[in-house]
Amino acid sequence: MNEIAVSTEQGVAYEPGGRLLDVHRPARVSAPTPTVLLWHGRGPEERDVLAPLARQAASLGLLVVVPDWRPDAPDGGWGHLRASVRFTRERAGEFGGDAGRIVLAGWSLGAYAAVSAAVRPELVDGWRPAAVAGIAGRYLWERPEMGLGDLRDALAATPAGPVPVHLVHGTADDIADVRHSRDFVPALDRWGWPVALTETDADHAGAVMTEYAPERQRCVPARAAGALAAGRTAARVLARAAGLPVPG
Repeated sequence: MNEIAVSTEQGVAYEPGGRLLDVHRPARVSAPTPTVLLWHGRGPEERDVLAPLARQAASLGLLVVVPDWRPDAPDGGWGHLRASVRFTRERAGEFGGDAGRIVLAGWSLGAYAAVSAAVRPELVDGWRPAAVAGIAGRYLWERPEMGLGDLRDALAATPAGPVPVHLVHGTADDIADVRHSRDFVPALDRWGWPVALTETDADHAGAVMTEYAPERQRCVPARAAGALAAGRTAARVLARAAGLPVPG
C-alpha cells in the first residue's frame, strides 16, 4: 500500500477544560476514512510524542486523533479519556473520518487503558470500538488510581461481547516486558476475543517510532533505523485493525 500525503491540525480543544488534541489525516479524503483514537502513556499531556506514529498511520489512509490527557488527574484521567471518545464519535466526520469505524488504541499506559475500555465499556459510557489496539502495554498488573486491575480478571467477569484485539510489543522493551502481551494472548483466546500479537525488535519508545531523550525526560522522534521500522510496523497494525488492506 502506497503512503500518501498527510495533513495535521494541531491544538483542537476537545473538552470544557480546554484540553487539546491533534488530528492527523490524509491530505485528500474522497470518502470517510477509518478512524483511530490513540491515547498516549503515563506522561501528562504528551500527544506530541505520538505524532510520528500518528502521521505514519495517517499516510496509510487513517484519520488519527491524539488527545492530551492526565493520568495524574483525581479520577485517573478517565474524564479526559471519555471526553476524547465523545469528541471522536461526534466530530470525526468533520475531518473526513468515519465515526462508525473507530479503532481505540494506545501506547504504554494508554494501551492498558484502551484495552480495559474495550473489556469494560462502562469506563467509556458503554461505547464499543470496532477494534482495539495496544502498543507496548502492561495488561497483567493493577492501577488502582485508575480503577483498573489485571485484565485477565476483567475478561472473566465482563458481560461485554468480544471485539478484535491487536497487540504490538517490542522484544527489547525493559519498561513493559513483552511477556505482558504474550501472557495476555491466551486469556483473550480463552474468552473468545479475536487476538493477534505482532512483535518487533524495539524497546518501549521505539515501538512508537520514538527514542527517549534523558535531557528532556521525554520521548522524541526516532532517528535509528530500527525504531523507524518498528513504528511503521505499528502503523500497519493500526491500519489492519481498522480494516484497511495493508501487507505485512
